[in-house]
Amino acid sequence: MLPSQHKITSSEEFRKTIRSGKRAGGGTVVLHVLFSRDVLTTKPRCGLVVSKAVGNAVTRHAVSRKLRAIIRLLFDDLPPGTLIVIRALPAAAHANSEELSHDVQRALAKIRER
Repeated sequence: MLPSQHKITSSEEFRKTIRSGKRAGGGTVVLHVLFSRDVLTTKPRCGLVVSKAVGNAVTRHAVSRKLRAIIRLLFDDLPPGTLIVIRALPAAAHANSEELSHDVQRALAKIRER
């Protein structure tokens, strides 16, 4: 579980991050990142999108748990006010934690280069 101060809770924030943020993907995930300059005092926040295309409920929850553990480790490196939406692709169902972590970190590095 992510602490509530690290969760994106409103659909408006999800929509804003996906539409206005930078996007990069890998084989198992797509990251949408919005570096917000408006709210510099808030902590980085993250939201997950794990659709039925990934698998049944057990598989989706397992993927969500792995992604939450990965993003929890990245929060210290993100600037305040950053919004991240991680969208799991169907390949995430068969990926282990190391593969997911590699794809998330690689996508985040691509976004930072831009």
